[in-house]
Amino acid sequence: MLEHGGRLRCAAERYRIPLADWLDLSTGISPFGWPPPLLPAEVWQRLPEDDDGLVEVARGYYGAPHLLPVAGSQAAIQALPRLRAPGRVGVIAPGYAEHAQAWRRAGHEVVRLSAAQLFEAAERLDVVVLIHPNNPGAERFQRGDLLGLHARLASRGGWLVVDEAFIDATPERSLCGDSDREGLVVLRSIGKFFGLAGARAGFACASAGLLDALRERLGPWALSGPTRHVLMQALADRDWQAAARTRLIWAGTQLGESLDRCGLSEGAGCAYFQWRRHPRATRLHDALARRGILVRCFDSDEATPPSLRFGLPADAAARQRLERGLHEALSEMSGREVAG
Repeated sequence: MLEHGGRLRCAAERYRIPLADWLDLSTGISPFGWPPPLLPAEVWQRLPEDDDGLVEVARGYYGAPHLLPVAGSQAAIQALPRLRAPGRVGVIAPGYAEHAQAWRRAGHEVVRLSAAQLFEAAERLDVVVLIHPNNPGAERFQRGDLLGLHARLASRGGWLVVDEAFIDATPERSLCGDSDREGLVVLRSIGKFFGLAGARAGFACASAGLLDALRERLGPWALSGPTRHVLMQALADRDWQAAARTRLIWAGTQLGESLDRCGLSEGAGCAYFQWRRHPRATRLHDALARRGILVRCFDSDEATPPSLRFGLPADAAARQRLERGLHEALSEMSGREVAG
């Protein structure tokens, strides 16, 4: 399996730093999560029921004509490639690596391309997978460009899959409202915006027929009863959502400015994280970890430059700790190079 951010216990053991002493910025999960309520006993005692109102509430939140609750968007990422005969699939790079792996495991030929290359190569591809905004590169796309790309693919029976796990802070950019078009699949995640990653919940938005096929592939009870209960309330809490969007956008901007002050300005970001290229990313990751600061490191390959992704600090004190740690780590690395 691929490794992801959030492996705090592993880092604590490796660097021998207690869990409580870490500043964990290794994921793109909002640190300002929606506060889950106490759960009534019956949601633990009954099997999940599809007619509990969750789908209706979710349609209202996402603006999607049809959607299917799934056990995190990861469940759909793994299942979708098995709903098509093997073909040629273009996946955005750098990007969330599970997409390419899932299509490859299902027997498809996978090419990892930049966003610009994917748009140019659409006529030579059966499926295009984009992440919007991209993780980690933070690329954003115009709605008209995405729908134009979809039309080019759909005219030949192709698909456009858009992973919108990080779009909730800017919902006006979403394609959920257009997802009943044949060959357009939009994936949404609960974990990032609502800070409910442990619930392992998300939604697939697509045409009714495609969702029926996906439901058959995934089987019954994709979400637990307690998860469905929490989701119905979180998706209906419009006041909290509006405040969270403002807070996330502000925090993303503050984090970007902090990294710029530390000399890490080559990259981009969104409301949930900042991505920065650095030629010695692995060494910088290690130097930060030795100071109890965990970020996500991307090793260099043909499509991904050496780089680091920084999740949002929860408050000013955490942001100051990050800046202090970066100054120390970069100074240490510079000193070692001079000494060497």
